[in-house]
Amino acid sequence: MLYYEIGSPSHELSAEDLKNGLYKALDQLKDIDKVLAIPPDYTRLPSRAGELTEFTWQYYGKKLTDVLPALGTHNPMTDEQISHMFGTLPPSLIREHDWRNDVVNVGEVPAEFVQEVSEGAVNFSWPAQVNKLLLMGNYDLILSIGQVVPHEVVGMANYNKNVFVGTGGAEGINKSHFVGAAYGMERMMGHADTPVRKIFNYASENFTNHLPILYVQTVVGLDKTDGKVKTRGLFIGDDYEVFDKAAKLSLQVNFEMLDKPLKKVVVWLDPTEFKSTWLGNKSIYRTRMAIDDNGELIVLAPALKEFGEDEEIDRLIRKYGYFGTPATLKACDENEELRKNLSAAAHLIHGSSEGRFSITYCPGKKPGNVTKEEIESVGFKYADIDEVSAKYNPEKLKDGFNMVGGEEIFYISNPAIGLWAFKDRFKY
Repeated sequence: MLYYEIGSPSHELSAEDLKNGLYKALDQLKDIDKVLAIPPDYTRLPSRAGELTEFTWQYYGKKLTDVLPALGTHNPMTDEQISHMFGTLPPSLIREHDWRNDVVNVGEVPAEFVQEVSEGAVNFSWPAQVNKLLLMGNYDLILSIGQVVPHEVVGMANYNKNVFVGTGGAEGINKSHFVGAAYGMERMMGHADTPVRKIFNYASENFTNHLPILYVQTVVGLDKTDGKVKTRGLFIGDDYEVFDKAAKLSLQVNFEMLDKPLKKVVVWLDPTEFKSTWLGNKSIYRTRMAIDDNGELIVLAPALKEFGEDEEIDRLIRKYGYFGTPATLKACDENEELRKNLSAAAHLIHGSSEGRFSITYCPGKKPGNVTKEEIESVGFKYADIDEVSAKYNPEKLKDGFNMVGGEEIFYISNPAIGLWAFKDRFKY
């Protein structure tokens, strides 16, 4: 059932609009005495999920007993991030998801189904895993809150991904990432109906259908006329329809189809959001279908301090690097540690251009930043951020095409809220 919907490419939803929409949906629910909210973590700050979680607390008060940020394998949120994202929400409500130890298996998607939907790319079963709190908390309502946007692993982010990956376990996260990578990221991104989504939907229909999950989905995009991020839609419901409607709007809002491939792309990684290549490589994922053969991607990453947000994944990235699909698959065959961490293997595939275009990272120069040697050791090129920023100044560039010293470049201020593709490379 769809409880509330509003949105179009021209809508500009204010905080009050979001609050009113959420309240209209919640007003339709009866006998709600205990509530769990599952918002994304700080890496999804533009989603407006922080405000929606705060509004949920304002609506339910003490009935909202737990807030479980959907960390997946990300670092736990800091006190400063919690305060910034969730406002007046009491920090005592925050529960930290431990993807290695706090999960339970609710079912197993058969290998035959996984093989069929992946068109033979993989042949293994998939464990549906969720944080034990969802099952043991005896909730009357579980609010899964987040943004629908093009995504490299599942095609379009959110909906039940927020549950099965955001609150999931090591094996489920690893295998879901690898399914997407093996099937082909460029066949996934911008598509709602993908092998990974079909696996998640199977799990929802067969293993978690008894849970009182209500999805609160936003669509957020950049307005190129004024350079501001705006909320274009809010959809609230308890089944696939809520995701389908949000995904269709997201394609209109977040997807830019280009008439020609891009020779040079410059991406800015906001230092408050992007501190790892695990996240920063969205600059690669989201532009790879747009960049020309022998093109160039330059990533300005002033806060870059690590490769993986998880200590073990960081180690694996440093050891094996971003050297393309054949090298990664060979490393998987030869090294058990990588076979046991397929999300890291998938990430290594995602973070390579397969030699088609060059990738240059420009990290900051403060203590703790990733060094030139570290950047080059994982397969990227390195450039001095001060020198590159002097030439391509983020404060002077506008999103999209710019002329800099007679050279045409394409600038992106936030790779997390968009997807770019040359029209001949994308198939609907």
